[in-house]
Amino acid sequence: MKYEPIKDKLSVMIGDSTFMRRVLYSVLGLIFLREWHVKRALRKAIRDGRTEDVLDAGSGFGQYSYYVARKTGRSVTGVDINRAEIEKCTLFAQKLGMKNLSFDFADLEKLGFENKFDLIVSVDVMEHIRDDVAVFGNFARALRPGGLIVISTPSNFGGSDVHDEGEHSFIEEHFREGYSAEEITSKLGTANLKTKSVRYTYGKVGSWYWNLAIKIPVKLLNKSFGLIVLLPFYYLVALPFSVLFMSIDYFFPPKRGSGLLVIAKKGK
Repeated sequence: MKYEPIKDKLSVMIGDSTFMRRVLYSVLGLIFLREWHVKRALRKAIRDGRTEDVLDAGSGFGQYSYYVARKTGRSVTGVDINRAEIEKCTLFAQKLGMKNLSFDFADLEKLGFENKFDLIVSVDVMEHIRDDVAVFGNFARALRPGGLIVISTPSNFGGSDVHDEGEHSFIEEHFREGYSAEEITSKLGTANLKTKSVRYTYGKVGSWYWNLAIKIPVKLLNKSFGLIVLLPFYYLVALPFSVLFMSIDYFFPPKRGSGLLVIAKKGK
């Protein structure tokens, strides 16, 4: 099952329209549970510490970059390996006159920043990267002493929708199926990033949401992207149940789940 081609087609549909990109951000913020968890973590990180400069590492559509820049007024840099999306996000920020929001091409395995950021956010990125240890090291170099990093990534408990030995990721573009809490903590530690908290997301109820709100629609769109015209009618029925399941996962953290939300701090 391929996820990236659907994202590419959505990007083409949106084009350079500022209105459509804002609509996309609103929809993603509503139907993606990870955004609920990540945005809460970002709000807390910004509230609790000195945060002037933020890096969105693997910015994709740019929704997290836009969220932080608009809500907080902080200087935000979004970087991604997708040049076409970087160009569209750059034009979007320019049209809005957001001087505190910029985007640039970057390969995270070759990230060259040093002591530049107070906060890094990396959402659904590390599972796509082969040399994750090198990237964690690059993140540490890019952070100022005492800086924080917020990472959302699949766990090894059903992450990437893999539940049994021999199963393959629902999203075929993933390099790894997920991390254990111990593995990601250890790898961050080798980069002088001390883990402050590790929380599971997407517990049992969260998995119900995932199947209902994301997996079924993605499967339909993989059969024919033209079926996108039916999605509003599908979500009219599915969305109330999805929001209920998301709320339970959000307000009552599961003891184990298919997602990990990790917050780490660079040593001084």
